[in-house]
Amino acid sequence: MAELTESVSYERDGDVAIITVDNPPVNALSWHVRQGLVDGMAQAVADDSAAVVLICAGRTFIAGADISEFGGEAKGPSLQDAQSAMEDAPMPVVAAIHGTALGGGLEVALCAHYRVALASAKFGLPEVNLGLLPGAGGTQRLPRLVGVPKALDMVTSGRHIGSAEAAEGGLVDEVIDGDHDALRAAALAFAARAVANNMPLAKVRERNELVESVRGDSAPFDAIRAKIARKARGFLAPEYNIRCIEAAVNLPFDEGLKEERRLFMELMTGPQSAAQRYYFFAERAANKVPDVPKDTPVADVRRVGVLGAGTMGGGIAMNFANVGIPVTIVERDQESLDRGLGVVRKNYERSRSTTPEQVEQRMSLITGSTDQADFGDCDLVIEAVFEDMDLKQQVFAKLDEVCKPDAILASNTSYLNIDQIASATSRPSQVIGMHFFSPANVMKLLENVRGAESSPTTIATAMTIGKQIGKVAVLAGNCDGFIGNRMLARRRVEADRLILEGATPEQVDRVLYDFGLPMGPFAMSDLAGLDIGWKAETSSGSTVREIMCESGRRGQKNGRGYYTYDPETRAPTPDPEVVDMIRDFAVAKGIEQREVTDQEVLERCLYPMVNEGAKILDEGYAIRGSDVDVVWVNGYGWPVYRGGPMYWADSVGLAEVADRIRHYADTLGGSHWQISPLLARLADEGGKLHQHANG
Repeated sequence: MAELTESVSYERDGDVAIITVDNPPVNALSWHVRQGLVDGMAQAVADDSAAVVLICAGRTFIAGADISEFGGEAKGPSLQDAQSAMEDAPMPVVAAIHGTALGGGLEVALCAHYRVALASAKFGLPEVNLGLLPGAGGTQRLPRLVGVPKALDMVTSGRHIGSAEAAEGGLVDEVIDGDHDALRAAALAFAARAVANNMPLAKVRERNELVESVRGDSAPFDAIRAKIARKARGFLAPEYNIRCIEAAVNLPFDEGLKEERRLFMELMTGPQSAAQRYYFFAERAANKVPDVPKDTPVADVRRVGVLGAGTMGGGIAMNFANVGIPVTIVERDQESLDRGLGVVRKNYERSRSTTPEQVEQRMSLITGSTDQADFGDCDLVIEAVFEDMDLKQQVFAKLDEVCKPDAILASNTSYLNIDQIASATSRPSQVIGMHFFSPANVMKLLENVRGAESSPTTIATAMTIGKQIGKVAVLAGNCDGFIGNRMLARRRVEADRLILEGATPEQVDRVLYDFGLPMGPFAMSDLAGLDIGWKAETSSGSTVREIMCESGRRGQKNGRGYYTYDPETRAPTPDPEVVDMIRDFAVAKGIEQREVTDQEVLERCLYPMVNEGAKILDEGYAIRGSDVDVVWVNGYGWPVYRGGPMYWADSVGLAEVADRIRHYADTLGGSHWQISPLLARLADEGGKLHQHANG
């Protein structure tokens, strides 16, 4: 075996050349891989090889581009050079695929004349998730093999398909069971058959039947645009991927390639993909805790306890049952327990991705009880009871009694002091916050909150468990509201002030929705319920919310809140009566109403959040600025194409943000407008919030 480059080797098996890529961990298409492919094909031609097999070492086929090279100086041959060397080879080229063939990896495989895959292999073009499109012919070749509808689905969703689906669609020519050795043998056998049977050098680029069959037909494109409209709102990449498939249908192959390249470069050099690529690395960095070494022991969590079978508790339990971890869920009485378990079952039954057999299997992992003593064999217990400190302390004192000595106790609190909660136990080192977001079985964020005495093992276990159950875990420090809710509270203060000054709830919500957030603060209040925490007997009419509750407005639950709601569709309509109520309240308080611009709404809602995020970072309650962004993207729906509030502020320019914060501090007052020392310093120095890190 000859080494062509540091990551590509060449050998012969009879008259078949074998090119092996070995670039751990995922065989990314680094420059030396591309160089090796070009050199390997040249060597195969020089050796007069009868056929070529391209295979990868390790756990996967080529899993995509080397993202670290994006935006850097080009080195070595282009990916297109490597593809042309394969596609234009004078002998059959067979790609042997295991693991994942993703992005550029699949684009390479599409330039082989034939593809053999293990049954366990996965295929996909996930570039849309980085704000990009396949830039090496993927959008032009894929529809020629699998057809336009499936190609549209794959490039706009980024989803991976298995070998069976790939074979059915024509993406692979042979699927085999077995291991890597079996794959190698099957690929060599396929190559031998191709030579013996004089099989054609099948170039995907020349297969036009499937694209020509829909030429002039807009139906597939209309359908995919309608299907993804809600999810793709604000994103450029899904639409650009669709346009590329349209080019594959309507243009000759080489012209389609040019259009793909033009649109790819527009995305690659644009702000959305830059933000999404930043976020890709930010999410991976969030799991690293500087003062918790990689080799820190992690508790073996074989059974989890959940206290509370309400919406949160049930959703939390589902996360563990989904990955095969048994759960004991405890409620105060049988009626509440039965109701909670019934909701869990309905959630499973409504899920399109869960079969009836899976429903029963997962429900069998959840054991209900009304006795906390049944937590005795649990390794981790998470409480999900009402947000009241006295209640939390009572609960943790009891859990401390009934749980085994090495069990970790976690609180799902969204803002209460973890140290106060831990003080009710004899094991504060084994207490931590694990803040799930609602609905807990859907939302990706897990905001873990370390207490002053939380041990490295407790922290490492919470972070590891988060990954195990498919969450994006971020570690926060113990401050009021932690990272996400502490920032959200500042936005709420300004939103409430804005409507008293003359903005309407609809205007505030619209500005934030148009920015890319899923909903504004008033729509969110209606969804949650205006009467949460409100009591008629203590209501004093001292806030707009209290007045609305006193007038019978509860939000979506009774069709009347800041908006009125259609009883069938739940579609909201701005309510003039609410605007009048707000105006009358403002007049009574001596607040003069005026016209408020959309730009002022945006600044006053978002800049206090940025300022608070900088304070959280400066005070050490967040490890990195990028962690703040991960919290907001995964927990609050901040548009990933804007990177997160810290990254967005940097893109606006910290000098401008700081200037406007100082302006509002002078004109409006309030502690949330007092500029963060960190933000002020970085603005002066030309630094970046999203790059700032502690520890």
